[in-house]
Amino acid sequence: MSIHDFDMARFITGSEVEEVYVLGTALVNPKIADLGDIDTAIISLKFANGAIGVIDNSRQAVYGYDQRLEAFGSNGSVNVNNETESRVEVLSREGVKEDNPLHFFLERYKDAYIREVKEFFDAIENDTEVPCNFVDGIMAQRIAMAAKKSLETGQPVKVEKLSQYDL
Repeated sequence: MSIHDFDMARFITGSEVEEVYVLGTALVNPKIADLGDIDTAIISLKFANGAIGVIDNSRQAVYGYDQRLEAFGSNGSVNVNNETESRVEVLSREGVKEDNPLHFFLERYKDAYIREVKEFFDAIENDTEVPCNFVDGIMAQRIAMAAKKSLETGQPVKVEKLSQYDL
């Protein structure tokens, strides 16, 4: 359930994930555990450039599609918050009120999907590379495989590197 988070972590850091450690359980729907799966996870990432990252993930947020990003560095931090219907916040004695995040990922990423299709056709028409390539897909899959093994063993797991034969 975190494959796109792995993609984004590589993109944001500009570095490969070297090691993954996962803790997970079924908290939202205990029946998922009966199927040998989880619905809630904390994933620690160790990057080749020395950075570290944490992904917390749940299959359900009752208030909408919750996907945020925080990055901390020596020059400050960056926060990317949820998309909502409006940017209006009402602050009063009773508290702060704002819209819930959009409820479904297709709502949130509509513009991204449109751009992705345009860039794909542009690459075909102009015989250029697409922004996300074979290596991006393979590396996300390898991080996911290491994450699954970490969940099963309870130990950090090294991510398998690409070799010249993979290309």
